[in-house]
Amino acid sequence: MTIETTQLGKPSAIPASPEEAVLDRVPNPHPGTLYLARFTAPEFTSICPVTGQPDFGILVIDYAPGEWLVESKSLKLFLTSFRNHGAFHEDCTVGIGMKLVDLLAPRWLRIGGYWYARGGIPIDVFWQTAEPPKGLWLPDQGVPPYRAR
Repeated sequence: MTIETTQLGKPSAIPASPEEAVLDRVPNPHPGTLYLARFTAPEFTSICPVTGQPDFGILVIDYAPGEWLVESKSLKLFLTSFRNHGAFHEDCTVGIGMKLVDLLAPRWLRIGGYWYARGGIPIDVFWQTAEPPKGLWLPDQGVPPYRAR
């Protein structure tokens, strides 16, 4: 099987914005098997679109793959491209989830955005495509409720 990616195994610059970032996908070697794949980004950063101040959060992406897997290097570069991107927490979290769904057409996907407090209020954002498939082992996302993270 030939796997064609744009970044894997090659030097890659950090994209200037999420719009410029390229997400690659690779064939799932077990497309008929129900399983969960998880990516955790414990140092996710973006910029407040109003104040320009940095926002920090933990993203946890869980998905049940169909025919495709997201290629992890391209995902890392995509997530890193938010460092200079101005967007509210809700837009970052839900937008990332939707972009992955558009690319992968997974059986199911959820994303949890656990944002650190700024201005005294933490904002946690959760989005999923639907109810999880019956029989899918779905562990807790592992990020505790807010207690001065």
